[in-house]
Formats: sequence, C-alpha cells, structure tokens
Amino acid sequence: MTLQDFIQSLRLPFQDDKELRRQLFGIMGFYPRNIEHYKTALTHKSTGKRSDKGKPLNNERLEFLGDALLDAVMGHIVYSHFPGKREGFLTNTRSKLVSRESLGKLAEEMGLTELIQSSQQARSHNSYMAGNAFEALVGAIYLDQGYAAVMRFMEKRILAQMVNIDKVAYKEVNFKSKLLEWTQKNRVRMEFQMLKQENDQQGSPVFGFRAVIEGVEGGSAQGYSKKEAQQLCSKETLQRLRREPQFIDAIFHAKSERTKMEEEPTAVAPNLDDEKTNFIIERAPSHDAWLKEFTETDDPATSSSATDKQARKSKAATSTNSSSTSTNSSSAATNSSSAASRSSSPDSSEHPDPSDEFDLSDITHNKEEQSREDIIAAAEEAAFAERS
Repeated sequence: MTLQDFIQSLRLPFQDDKELRRQLFGIMGFYPRNIEHYKTALTHKSTGKRSDKGKPLNNERLEFLGDALLDAVMGHIVYSHFPGKREGFLTNTRSKLVSRESLGKLAEEMGLTELIQSSQQARSHNSYMAGNAFEALVGAIYLDQGYAAVMRFMEKRILAQMVNIDKVAYKEVNFKSKLLEWTQKNRVRMEFQMLKQENDQQGSPVFGFRAVIEGVEGGSAQGYSKKEAQQLCSKETLQRLRREPQFIDAIFHAKSERTKMEEEPTAVAPNLDDEKTNFIIERAPSHDAWLKEFTETDDPATSSSATDKQARKSKAATSTNSSSTSTNSSSAATNSSSAASRSSSPDSSEHPDPSDEFDLSDITHNKEEQSREDIIAAAEEAAFAERS
C-alpha cells in the first residue's frame, strides 16, 4: 500500500463536502445551504462522535424534529388529497405513509442508506436505521431551508415520483391477522378487551379496545367501528413487540408461569373405594339368622360349628331332666298346648304372624335352678319344636 492510499483510507467522513452536496442533490432535488445539518442527520450514535464541547454528535435530535414535521406535512397532504374522508381513514393513511417500514424502504430506494455513518455492527442489527435517517434528513431540510422546502420535498420528490398515495391509502393491512398469527405461532393467549363504547359530539359511535397477551396489556386504540379499533390496537401492539424487548419478556414470563401451573400434578389422586354403592336394599334378618345371633357368645367355642350346637342341646336336655318334675311337666304341657294350637290352624304354618316371630312368652324357666346355658338350650328346643 502506498502512502497516498493509506492517507486516502484515513479520510474522515464527509471530508469532501462537494461530493456530499452532489449526492444530496440527487436525493433531494436541490442543493443544501448549510451542509453541517445534513452531516449530523447522516451520523448514527454508534460512531461515538462528539462536538468540540464534548456533547454527543448524532442524528437523534434531528430524528425527533423530522418525525414531528412528517406528521404535520403528511397530515396536510392527506387532508387535501382526500376531501370528505373521515378522520379514521385520514389517520390510517398517514400512519402507513410515515411508518418506519415505509420510510426505511424510501431511504434505501433513494440511496440514503449508503451515506449513513455508523459502525458495522449497528448497521447489521438496527432495522430502523434507514427510516430514522430519513426523519433526520427531513429535520435537516427544515433547519436549512424551512417548512415550505419540506413540503415541496415530500410532494414533488416523494409522493410524485416514488409513492402512489392512493394505492397506499386503500391497501388494507390486516394488523389483527398478523398479531393473531404471531400469538398462535408462539402459543400465547391473546384477547381484545373493550374499553368503551360511546358516541362522539356528532353522534357517531366510538369504540375503544385493548389487546391483552397472557394478561400483559398491549396496545390500545379507538375507532368508529370495532374492526377499526381492533386493527389500530393490533398495530400498536405489533409495534411494541418490535421495539420493546421488555414487553416480549413480560409476555413469555407470564406464559411460563401459566404453563407451569397447568403442568403441576394433583397431589393426591381421588380414592374410588370411598364411594359406597348403597343400592342394595337391606332386609330384616330371618328366624334362623336371629336364632344364630341369639345363641352366639363371647366364647368362640360356643359358636364354632353344628357339632358344638348338638353338644349344647344334649347338655341342656340332661340338665333339664335333673331339674324338678313339676317344672318339666309344666313346660311340656305348655309346649304341647302351643303345638296343638299351631296344628289346629293350618294357615299359621304357611303364613306366620310377624308379630309372633320373636315372641318368647312360651319359654318359662326357674330363676333359682336354671343357669344361663339352660335358658339358651330351652329356647333352642322351643324353636326346633316350632319348625317341626
């Protein structure tokens, strides 16, 4: 590399004002008066340049000024171009004309992006750099030649040669569809909340809506129809998604909290055995069941089998025979009379009286001579006599 090539490589940006003026003339259609305004408009903050007093030297302040001027100038142009159109239509058309995407495309088409001074990293990561430079250029034109020059630049250079305002105005951009597509792709929940529904001073209905994603409030807007209001708040929400990383972080944090709660298992599974099936109707115990319950004792040996029962019968018979003759005679007489009474009425065996089923009045005993086992044996004997 020669010394001349090395010096050429170290040349500062915009050192050749004559070349910059020529390039700006091709972009704007007129020569600048104060070239310093345009140098500032084309300097991105990533360069780190500072003035002699140490203040940052970049296009952020001119970008602010140009943004306000574009709203005023394009509002005037749209108002004049579409007589009789309502405020919602005019606002929507102006928004599409001055959006960052539209201005960025204009800057690239005009060759303005080639003049921007910035670091290579900032250029590759900042998708709004071209649109911001266009706004800063408008601010520089205003400071250099006034408001009328800005109006001429937008009417004769931009709208007359590069933008079809009618096509832009009637092109429907479905922001709601784009937002729903984004939410479905990322599996997040979104809804539109109605904020108000009223009439304006002219009696026209006005609707207000807000987009809410995973409980995080997004953009809000109002319009003369529900569709228009939802479109505008969807557009604002999409802009926030592109410009505010913290907004996206809040949405996905809320999503993670929701999915975490939904995926937590139930602590204890329900016990199906607790559900009792009480569909079986309980019946009254039969005579045999009652007799079994009556003869059971706390001693397991007394309720083990039929053989034990027969042994108890024999024991009861022996005990009864050893008791007084008068007691046996009276018991036999009473039993005989009862049997005779039952045999005399044939219907009683087939249809016994339920009130007599548990009647033990025919069982007598001598409290002084008979034990508890004797009483039980006598009751069993009477029961067997009834079934015979």
